[in-house]
Amino acid sequence: MERYAFKMQLKPGVEDEYKKRHDEIWPEMISVLKEAGVSDYSIFLDEETGQLFAFLRRDEKHLMDALPDKAIVRKWWDWNAPLMEVLPDNEPVSVPLKEMFHLE
Repeated sequence: MERYAFKMQLKPGVEDEYKKRHDEIWPEMISVLKEAGVSDYSIFLDEETGQLFAFLRRDEKHLMDALPDKAIVRKWWDWNAPLMEVLPDNEPVSVPLKEMFHLE
């Protein structure tokens, strides 16, 4: 299992709606993430900057690269696009983070 972290950016004033949508995440999204080898997925908010910090664990043979091809993922991205910085296809702008320290 490998650890993977990345950051994204919320638009101002949408924090509550973003939280609500993730509290009510679609079961199909959970299934597709698990099928891709994703587990222990958390997203944290820096309230001062609106930056989201995401952390997850993924199988070494994960299928995360195939997630953009899944219809449910595209639908999720389209639905959440008004809340965050996105690419032209509504994929969230996601910046991988380099691990600098880990304590087990």
